[in-house]
Amino acid sequence: MTASPLVKAGILTLILVTTSLVSWELYVRHKGFDLSYDDGPSLWSDKRAMVYEPSDKATVFIGSSRIKYDIDIDTWKYLTGEDAIQLACVGSTPLPQLNDLANDSNFKGRLIVDVTEILFFSTAPPYAATPNENIKYYQHFSPAQRASVVLDRAFESQLAFLDKDGLSLNAELKNLQIPNRPGVFEFPIFPPDFERVKFNRQSYMTDAFVADSNHVNQVRGIWYWLHTISKDPPMSGAPLDSLLNVVKTDVDKIEARGGTVLFTRTPSSGPFLMGETMGYPRANYWDKILAVTHCLGVFFADYPAIAHFECPEFSHLKQSDAIIYTKNLIKILSEEKGWKFPKPIQL
Repeated sequence: MTASPLVKAGILTLILVTTSLVSWELYVRHKGFDLSYDDGPSLWSDKRAMVYEPSDKATVFIGSSRIKYDIDIDTWKYLTGEDAIQLACVGSTPLPQLNDLANDSNFKGRLIVDVTEILFFSTAPPYAATPNENIKYYQHFSPAQRASVVLDRAFESQLAFLDKDGLSLNAELKNLQIPNRPGVFEFPIFPPDFERVKFNRQSYMTDAFVADSNHVNQVRGIWYWLHTISKDPPMSGAPLDSLLNVVKTDVDKIEARGGTVLFTRTPSSGPFLMGETMGYPRANYWDKILAVTHCLGVFFADYPAIAHFECPEFSHLKQSDAIIYTKNLIKILSEEKGWKFPKPIQL
């Protein structure tokens, strides 16, 4: 019995599609792309749903990109025996997440708030856009959307070409580097190996990125460009006091329910650190956070074990240094800040 033309066409289509997908996957792997997850609202919401674990089973992290790079979640879990729930958002202030958790009466856990001054002390709408989008998505996180996270993980854990930020049509169009036209603004393109994202939402730069001086300098150039276009002076006076009072109110809500809040200042280096130190003097910003909220804090420069890092592009730790930073942060929390973990800390 001969196959019908429709069956033959179906078989041919299947062969062509399979060949195309396999070829594309092999090509992008050859170009240096590895697995990376779409760090969108659905993945964030999946982690946001985890914050109700008992306080002795998990620590929640909020902040911007530095804490996403600098906390090595596998190391944290291995040494402490508890989960590290990563809710930080790249290029964003953590204040919306802090407020969201403060107003959630069911959250009574431990929270680490990372401070990148230029983002933390800002009320400009762009810096709150991603957190607000994620929070809104979570508030309507349906069973179908939860199931989609599971399905996405199954495919994204196997196929590099599903990298939305690096290999989607929009990403490829951005790579054309078309000059800005009047009335049109295009953000500079980061090298794809600068940020890869794990399912636990940890970000990391690849070893290939660290070894590529051109890519490293490209990112350094983006930081410099962002500095040159920033026209607003650092927040001070009444606006600063108002912001800190809002932070205190949110912290008080969490601690009144039995939760714990601690602030960190993760490493930066080189010109970036110099600019931050000049623009945001510690006494006027970091010290005020702790004084107003009455919270404990860990400022990287106070501890020799984590004060020495040289960030490749001045703002984030490479993978090997993130492991060292995470180990020492755990030690500081355990030995100096009174934190208890499920496992005895042995470093």
